[in-house]
Amino acid sequence: MKTTPRTVQSFDSDWLFHLGDLPVRHAVKGGMTGGLTDCEQIAEGEWLKIAYFDEREQAALDERDWKTVNLPHDWCVEGNYVYDGDMVKHHKSHGYLPVGIGCYRKVFEIPAGDLGKKIIIEFDGVMRNSTVWVNGHLMGTHQSGYTGFCYDITDIARYGEEGQNVIFVKVDASDYEGWWYEGCGIYRHVWLIKTDRLHVGRHGTYVTTPVVREDEAQVNIKTTIYNEYAQTMSGILKTSIMDRTKQVVASFSNKITIEGDRDTEVEMVMALMAPNLWSPEQPYLYEVVTEIYDANENQIIDIYKTPLGVRALQFTADNGFYLNGKPYLIKGTCNHQDFAGVGVALPDQVTEYKIKLLKEMGCNAYRCAHHAPSPELLDLCDRLGMLVMDENRKLDISPDGIADLKEILYRDRNHPSIIMWSMENEEILEGTIMGSRMLDTLSRITHVIDPTRPTIACMNHGWNDGGYSNSVDITGYNYGQREDQYIHDHEQFPDRIMIGSESTSCTTTRGIYENDTVMGYCSSYGDQIPEWSCSHEKSWQDIVKHPHLTGIFVWTGFDYRGEPTPHQWPCIGSHFGIMDSCGFPKDAYFYYKAAWTDEPMVHVMPHWNWLDKVGQEINVWTYSNCETMELVLNGQSLGEQVVDRNSRMEWKVKYSPGELIAIGKTADKEIVRKVMVTAGHPSIITLKSDKITLNANDTDVAMVKVSIVDHAGIIVPTADNEILFTIEGPGKILGVGNGNPSSHEPDKATRRWAFNGHCLVIIQAAIGKGEIILRASSTSIESAAIVIEAI
Repeated sequence: MKTTPRTVQSFDSDWLFHLGDLPVRHAVKGGMTGGLTDCEQIAEGEWLKIAYFDEREQAALDERDWKTVNLPHDWCVEGNYVYDGDMVKHHKSHGYLPVGIGCYRKVFEIPAGDLGKKIIIEFDGVMRNSTVWVNGHLMGTHQSGYTGFCYDITDIARYGEEGQNVIFVKVDASDYEGWWYEGCGIYRHVWLIKTDRLHVGRHGTYVTTPVVREDEAQVNIKTTIYNEYAQTMSGILKTSIMDRTKQVVASFSNKITIEGDRDTEVEMVMALMAPNLWSPEQPYLYEVVTEIYDANENQIIDIYKTPLGVRALQFTADNGFYLNGKPYLIKGTCNHQDFAGVGVALPDQVTEYKIKLLKEMGCNAYRCAHHAPSPELLDLCDRLGMLVMDENRKLDISPDGIADLKEILYRDRNHPSIIMWSMENEEILEGTIMGSRMLDTLSRITHVIDPTRPTIACMNHGWNDGGYSNSVDITGYNYGQREDQYIHDHEQFPDRIMIGSESTSCTTTRGIYENDTVMGYCSSYGDQIPEWSCSHEKSWQDIVKHPHLTGIFVWTGFDYRGEPTPHQWPCIGSHFGIMDSCGFPKDAYFYYKAAWTDEPMVHVMPHWNWLDKVGQEINVWTYSNCETMELVLNGQSLGEQVVDRNSRMEWKVKYSPGELIAIGKTADKEIVRKVMVTAGHPSIITLKSDKITLNANDTDVAMVKVSIVDHAGIIVPTADNEILFTIEGPGKILGVGNGNPSSHEPDKATRRWAFNGHCLVIIQAAIGKGEIILRASSTSIESAAIVIEAI
């Protein structure tokens, strides 16, 4: 028997998309099964063209109402903002972009040589209520937009000359799971997976390190193998651990014999000598390679790869978290998954961009709020070094709710970045007896599937009621800074493990220093704080003073669409972010950078363009991690202050245009300085890309920061010029943004108004090498161009 090992093929390209409902006929003849409605709006022949290729006639579809898209795809972000007077809650929480129903269709071929293999279509995430047909056969429905699912199409696929295959996906995003922007469509990756009928199961390995020492780590590996042949099969299971250089550092072999249509679990233990330990600072990854050979070891049948990070976790009630035996403060942020220009359909490179921005700030932990993340985000957190709180969507013990939880656990439990499982967030039933029973069930299910990590509930009330906190290992305090709740509770419950699971929620708008209720902007001084929240400084200072709090997850790392707070329309997004929706830092970013990083830095706010306030007193704040800071205005020292890196320094400065300099000193020597200069009129556009080369693979992206500067090259902090973009070569403009939470401009466009000096363009490479040239122009200022090489 000749076979080829597992292949995992991207199934993202060349889909057709139809906005709006396409009713499905019930009980259509011709071997098709299932349906949603008994509707006569689509004739039988038309439905056959959409969802089914007759083996005798390859009918062509009238594609005038369809457009070609590549996945990931979010059709919601392509819409226009609609204000309905807040009559429908979901419209506001979703950022005033309309939702609805959409349909996807893809024609594909499977070679004749694949006959006899297992053929699986895997969806990483569809928002939401998806129904899938393949070759007219109803495969199933999946409600949640945050968990993956798959369908086995082995029996209904057409191979080689049997004809083409067609997959049809209906997505009903009319309803919602959360109260934030969730998007619409097949917004995560889709895969076509082919294996032998003797193969490692889906999520079929479980790798743990129960013993971790500097000289040796014990690695336990459980592998589930399926034999989907009718007859008994024998083979050899080889498992190897490979280091970063792809050298085998440990291995083990097992003989396996599995009866037909059965599965078995094989467990093995290996020693890893002098292991490199995983941490956010040194995210060393090994790889477990599982191979199945035939009984004579002449032919490989399946290959399955699993990440391995060797690390030890410990949470304590008095001293917080220990990583690899050492105290470790969790410096985290909560994050939704959307981003400017793309909605929730993030290319992997945009997700990577976001993680890198957080790490540059000193962040070492990421809370997936309030849902399971994409697999790619966890891969990046493993590789780049970011601790993760992986979160179940809601307190739900229905069959679907439990199935979603198990999907998250089985899919994600091998990622070393994950340090805890969140069972829920701010549920109404917190602190109730019924809620406690439900939470206990979810927690016990989690411990059975993964006993190596603790469970947590992220609570905003009921911490001490109904035994709720006792149903999980860690009690999460969402806004426990209110009346110092998490400090008083530690005195009453000294054995309770606590963490600041959600903190701060301080509302600010990038580049804004006075509150504006008309436009819905919040001052960067952070004086518009919702009643449940507090300042950035208060949240972090609590953690520093009280080690039992373990750490913090600030709400939020980035602004996000929907949930406009504290203002409503015209706001279409939140103001909570440490960065805006484009990833441009707000001033609070530099507070955390001072508190969380050691590389010398200073920051000054506000900008120095206040020509209407000459002679008036300006409230200047500075942040630094040096020992002292001196402030100098136009060559005159305004004094020197001792730095508390966990607090701001305040200066009252009479405004005079010119040059304001902050000088950070250590041991009385200048280490670093920040220069603020009064800018002139907008004169020139500048373009800066995070990459100068892209892979010509139809997926890679570059993030291009657009800035408006004066003749001296100084950024004009109030510039709001409209910028027009054109592109040449093998690439396209994937999206634009500017971080303005009240902007109603389309993100899928070739123009954007700058907001306080900046906007963003996301460029995506096509298939084909060459120069991608992005040009930016505007009236009355000098244009700019940048060249990105597609290779």
